[in-house]
Amino acid sequence: MPRLPRFLSLLILVLGLLWPSAPAWAVAAADFPLNAPSSSVLDGAEVLSRATVTDLENKLDSFEQAHVQARLITLRRLDYGLSLNELGDQLLQRWQNPDDAQILLLIETKSNSAAIRGDREAEPLLPQSLLASTADTTMAQPLRDGGLYRQAVLDGLNRLSTVLAGAEDPGPPLQVEQIAVVSNVPTAEETASSNARTWLIALLVVGTVVPMATWWVFSR
Repeated sequence: MPRLPRFLSLLILVLGLLWPSAPAWAVAAADFPLNAPSSSVLDGAEVLSRATVTDLENKLDSFEQAHVQARLITLRRLDYGLSLNELGDQLLQRWQNPDDAQILLLIETKSNSAAIRGDREAEPLLPQSLLASTADTTMAQPLRDGGLYRQAVLDGLNRLSTVLAGAEDPGPPLQVEQIAVVSNVPTAEETASSNARTWLIALLVVGTVVPMATWWVFSR
């Protein structure tokens, strides 16, 4: 009989260790609260430091001056078959705000991808084409360069705030082209090819000169 309680205790311990990690792997709209959160940063992926969260919250909250509620959501992995755009649209529908426009910046750390979605009220201020371009270019570059999450969000928000202030869209970042450097140092393939050519010439010379020299010696 004592073995059964011990087995149950072990089973409860294993389930307790596994259960908290399960929701972190796949995220859907149902994993978020029904009402809009008070915080403008939801770091579900836990990739932002406290100082970074405070910095980004201040930047996001500054959009309220233009009557735009901006929020950032990070997550490790999306639920199967769900895209960041779809998740953003579902959360905007869930967190409707009749007073202000809303935009959501979303980052999935597993694929280092980003998306920005806005509701109908945000369209006149920040068109969806601008939001998509900002996510696909401005935010994507720092994410590709090594998961620079803070930089990606700040770059995206700076571009949007510029347009929101009435200035011209600065556009996506310039793409730096990697120019191949011409070197005089031969590569390993070139060196191997050169050595093979040298040996071939040497063998041809030996194969020609030696028989002729032998014939000349013995013919005298």
